[in-house]
Amino acid sequence: MKKYIKNILLFLLPLCSLFTYAQQDPQFTFYTYNTISVNPGYAGSRGHLSIVGLNRSQWVGLDGAPTTQTLGIDSPIGKNLGAGLVLINDRLGPSNEFYVDGNISYTLKLDELGKRLSFGVKGGGRVLNVDFSKGTFQNPDAVFQENINSRFFPTIGAGLYYHTNKSYLGAAVPNFLAQEQYSDVQESVAVERLHFFFIGGTVFDLSYNWKLKPSFFVQLVSGAPAIADVSASVLYNEKFSLGASYRWDDSFSGLVGIQISPSINIGYAYDFTTTNLRNFNSGTHEIFLRFEFKSLEQKIKSPRFF
Repeated sequence: MKKYIKNILLFLLPLCSLFTYAQQDPQFTFYTYNTISVNPGYAGSRGHLSIVGLNRSQWVGLDGAPTTQTLGIDSPIGKNLGAGLVLINDRLGPSNEFYVDGNISYTLKLDELGKRLSFGVKGGGRVLNVDFSKGTFQNPDAVFQENINSRFFPTIGAGLYYHTNKSYLGAAVPNFLAQEQYSDVQESVAVERLHFFFIGGTVFDLSYNWKLKPSFFVQLVSGAPAIADVSASVLYNEKFSLGASYRWDDSFSGLVGIQISPSINIGYAYDFTTTNLRNFNSGTHEIFLRFEFKSLEQKIKSPRFF
């Protein structure tokens, strides 16, 4: 019986990627370390060149389950300007989507204590490929007879990002353009709706060596349920972190991170699915690695927490 249900899930996975009218952007548990892919206003906010790579393997053990790889690069390019580049490779069932976005931000200095407000814009595109030969269909419809090859969708987005030395708030729209993703076939038109991203977090001192870092990430889409992540990590000596996260009505996560050196940070997260899919997979694994190219003065100062 379990094998029969799993086969049904394998059939439904490609359908989910094709017929949802509000396609979801890739999800991340380590959103606090991958902010450049969420909000273009973040570009350059750390004050130095930063490179972060992330790999997410979702629902391990379920064929055709989502896998995502990201690479984010950002740096200040002047007194008030920042620039960034985001590459994302997202695979689900027979579909593969590759994102490329360039980000530009402008930062206003609100006071001498570290309060900043950044405005960011991004532009780029996504390339979609769907190979239906990688799916198994009992009664193939005409929808599944013709593959989708290198279909391009432009993206234009914007974001606001407010931050201090120990807290931040942000709001962003990843793409203002409404697009029909499968319009070649009359029965399979999927219109992408407007998405809204909201992020925030802060750091509290628990003692001299211990800190608490709560954060949240909310995704809103017209006509679809909200996706809300709430996380909290404890930091020891500004080098080791251990935390937990909850994605509403979806999963619990455990997170661990190590600041190996002033320039290198690495982390691992495990998501335990709370939906019925938990019976058909062994969880979700996510890792990130961040390199930062700091000046000697920046290495001596207290590190940024976001």
